[in-house]
Amino acid sequence: MTVQTKIKPAVADLPDDRVTALDWNRIADDLASQGSAVLEGLLSPEECREIASLYSEEGRFRSKVVMSRHGFGRGEYKYFAYPLPDLVEGFRTALYPRLVPIANHWNALMKIGLRYPAGHADFLALCHKAGQTRPTPLLLQYGAGDYNCLHQDLYGDLAFPLQVAILLSEPGRDYSGGEFVLTEQRPRMQSRPEVVPLRQGDAVAFAVHHRPVAGSRGTYRVNLRHGVSRVRSGRRHTLGIIFHDAT
Repeated sequence: MTVQTKIKPAVADLPDDRVTALDWNRIADDLASQGSAVLEGLLSPEECREIASLYSEEGRFRSKVVMSRHGFGRGEYKYFAYPLPDLVEGFRTALYPRLVPIANHWNALMKIGLRYPAGHADFLALCHKAGQTRPTPLLLQYGAGDYNCLHQDLYGDLAFPLQVAILLSEPGRDYSGGEFVLTEQRPRMQSRPEVVPLRQGDAVAFAVHHRPVAGSRGTYRVNLRHGVSRVRSGRRHTLGIIFHDAT
């Protein structure tokens, strides 16, 4: 039987407290201008190590994906099963309502009729009603030579337009290479790349699929994909927090 480790933040330093303390005006501005924003120091080094150590606890996960078998790149990842670890659930629940106003504003600009409810539980209820019942938060593991091809995390018809990835390893100490990469495909223009520098415990919030951009003829949509460049040495772990569930 697998013994599951409880990961809980200090009572005085709950996920909601940390999320509330972030500069959400700056985050919204960065997302609007770049399609991504860094959330610095979301996890402590100890919490990063504890979450990364869960990778060996099979009872925590519903499935494992070896990227090379599917043409996704090299490396592997595991989707958490419900119930999620406390800290993962806590940040998923705390981050969602801060991102909802941005998501709803984007949909209004792109003339998309869907509006997202204020609470994550209500959004998950919509996912489950649509047949999307499998949890999507995941733990990724890369070794030397591994990489993640550019992709979008869409798991059904209903998708929240923003997601968060938290780097659990320290660049330069635990691994080299392995940069987080975004590309933006603009109409009638060449794609724009963006490399997002992160330290251990930092998170990046970014567009899942598309975002609005102001042009000379009004607002238009640009398509985004994300991935990870080749890890040159060491081992890299990342926690992915996706807010919609999967079919």
